[in-house]
Amino acid sequence: MSAYEHVLYEVDAPVATITLNRPAQMNALSRPLEAEIHQALDEAAADPSVRAIILTGNGPAFSAGYDLGADRPDVQRHRDVLNRWVETDWRHGQQMMHIMELSKPVIAAVNGWCLGGGFWYSLACDITIASEQATFGQPEVRMISNSSFLFPALVGWKNAHRYALTGDHFGPEEALRMGCINEVVPHERLLARANELARRLAQVPPDSVRMNKALTIHGLQAMGLRNGLNVGGFISTAVHSMTDAEDVEELYAVQRNEGLRAFLQKRDGPFIPEPGGPRSKPRE
Repeated sequence: MSAYEHVLYEVDAPVATITLNRPAQMNALSRPLEAEIHQALDEAAADPSVRAIILTGNGPAFSAGYDLGADRPDVQRHRDVLNRWVETDWRHGQQMMHIMELSKPVIAAVNGWCLGGGFWYSLACDITIASEQATFGQPEVRMISNSSFLFPALVGWKNAHRYALTGDHFGPEEALRMGCINEVVPHERLLARANELARRLAQVPPDSVRMNKALTIHGLQAMGLRNGLNVGGFISTAVHSMTDAEDVEELYAVQRNEGLRAFLQKRDGPFIPEPGGPRSKPRE
């Protein structure tokens, strides 16, 4: 097991398992965590004993998305907002392409909450297996945020807009119906099933796996996938500069003055009960 601070990395040849390891924060994506995810992916890709990679989460979540608890500077000038977000939003698309272009297949084993940026990571993996306890969604669109082009690319315009425009949660069966995951399994079988599939992939000559991955990804890029992700980065930067809208400004004022829990209650409270979220708390 290699030494990382924010992920667990373990090789049981021919399978490497990368586990997001911020369970107290529901594996919220911080910059250090993301850096280690991609470092571990590169380590697995460079290891000749590894033929398949599993990406999963420790605790009740695969990942609850980008870390909203991180400090949010009170930026006044549009120039400063744009400078802050240009690099960040561009990087997100490149991170998704890093997973898709990796020479070895990556299986997402979604063990629980899979929201926001965590959902994007699950979409970018070659194969996604979900526990019966998984819940998907992009509730961040209820403030000022955007979806990923990977979502409509996988599930189609109508399905994507049902959830990308509302931020509503949806369960694993709905994710399977739409086509953004491959399989739903009992929770206690999740990692065993992911390992079974990883070892099945490992029986195929690695050059065949690598070239067939390349065939898919480069073909999708020729059809415009990378351009779609790049456009998403530009739109995301524009979205993040719109925080002075009256309703959005009020949300962020609650976050600054009352904390994350009050912010989430104000943002998501009106949407409870979640129509597609089997694990959501009913309205009292």
